[in-house]
Amino acid sequence: MNETIQKAKALFAPVPRVQLGFFPTPFYKLERMSKELGVNLYIKRDDFTGMNLFGGNKIRKLEFLLGDAMAKGCKAVVTYGATQSNHAMETVSACRRCGLDPILYLTAVVQPDEKDVRANLLLDKVMGAEIHIVDIEPGETEDDAEARSFVMGAEHAARLTASGTPCYDVPMGGASHVGSIGFANGFVELAEQLDELGLNADYVYHATGTGGTMAGLHAGRKLVGSNAVIRSITVSPKNDAYLTKVQNLANQVLADLGSDLHVDRDADLHMDMNYYAPGYEQPNEKASEAIKMLARLEGLFVDPVYTGKALAGLIDHIRTGKVEQGSNVVFWHTGGATALFAEQQMLGDIF
Repeated sequence: MNETIQKAKALFAPVPRVQLGFFPTPFYKLERMSKELGVNLYIKRDDFTGMNLFGGNKIRKLEFLLGDAMAKGCKAVVTYGATQSNHAMETVSACRRCGLDPILYLTAVVQPDEKDVRANLLLDKVMGAEIHIVDIEPGETEDDAEARSFVMGAEHAARLTASGTPCYDVPMGGASHVGSIGFANGFVELAEQLDELGLNADYVYHATGTGGTMAGLHAGRKLVGSNAVIRSITVSPKNDAYLTKVQNLANQVLADLGSDLHVDRDADLHMDMNYYAPGYEQPNEKASEAIKMLARLEGLFVDPVYTGKALAGLIDHIRTGKVEQGSNVVFWHTGGATALFAEQQMLGDIF
């Protein structure tokens, strides 16, 4: 094993962690997509992370988040998301594995039908999570409702803790420096797989929402000294403050691991906001075409909310020359295909 990778792996050993996922996740070349696009396209199958059939990238974060929660003696966990949140569902699953009580505050970006509960929300109910639906009130934006849900959840956690049931507050998407450690570890895992195959990645593409995955990937990239360009395709509108948040998260992860390396916002972070429109949990034509292309060439599925939009960005970057022909490109499949079974207004035209 590459000595730099070996040293990077050792940094994670002292950090509290629970075993939830199945690692390393598969990594291999998409032969037919590669031929179609003129690049060497590889896929990192974090949709196979586990711990159940519907696992995804959040399990990497939850190993460290729940490790921290249990080290602090917590008995319950509260977290947030949209009603079809992958993170929320995976948090419930992880809590059940660890014997913790899961509490969800879910913003109704797409209003669920209680007579026809679907996808992640259905799984949340099957696992018996305590669910609080937060409607977007007249005059409110989605961000307003989310902010209100954070206050409600924090107050709930404080009440439980005061009553003798210590409650751990997990931010939306697990996007904290503790959670992002999981994705720093994930990039080290990818570096080891590339090393075993004698490959260098030119580009790594992924979907970015709350920023924790993006931050962790950049921290991990620094730890192993990779020259790969990480391109983060947004699934909702972002601003400069978002990039600053990601930079700060990444650098906190490095500090937590005892590293003096540094992620620089302007030099290291590459974010593209051209593929999320018309909005979060709202489909678009390029994402629908990307979903069909991967399904029909490789028999694999991505979703219309996250991975479909990231794949659309990758394909467009190749076709417009932002990725050079013959490049080695990694698509990080973060999971979420349960959204293919969600409400119709999330799906768009995918067949």
